[in-house]
Amino acid sequence: MSKAFTTEFDESEDEEQSEPSSQIAAGTKNYITPAGFRRLQDELDQLWRVERPALVQTITWAASNGDRSENGDYIYGKKRLREIDKRIRFLAKRLENSEVVDPALRVNCEQIFFGATVTVCGLDGVNRTFSIVGVDEADPAKGLISWVSPLARALLKTRVDDMITLRLPNGIDELVVVEIDYCTISLDD
Repeated sequence: MSKAFTTEFDESEDEEQSEPSSQIAAGTKNYITPAGFRRLQDELDQLWRVERPALVQTITWAASNGDRSENGDYIYGKKRLREIDKRIRFLAKRLENSEVVDPALRVNCEQIFFGATVTVCGLDGVNRTFSIVGVDEADPAKGLISWVSPLARALLKTRVDDMITLRLPNGIDELVVVEIDYCTISLDD
């Protein structure tokens, strides 16, 4: 078979696989806490200074072994290198568009804004606590919700004792704001 009909990599495959959904409209700031910004910077540094150079060294070694068409180290190394480069571009762009907001610096604020840690009480009488963070920091299982999430959008600019109505797939939930706090948000648990 002619080499013209075989490819090591299908370019359209790479274009179809995009980075995680940004959830942020183009031109909108990427609000992020200091801890979230550090975490993205650390990941970028790890990829750029540690993983990528080690992988390039492995690919160079694999290429020196001869026939690349059946060389697994070379083929999979090149694929992983493309993935790392793609993630590096994503992180660099994300960090470039970031606006770091430290919630601990906000004092005497009675309204809910980015960085607030909010306790709400639902119709079931159970209190739940959420911290409003950036899209790259969100982890609902840990109580970290993105500032673009429906819950955070409903809470924004409300005060203690305000009631909000939250539309859910299985109905409507009404929540009362019990407490608002601005403190340092930790992403590690």
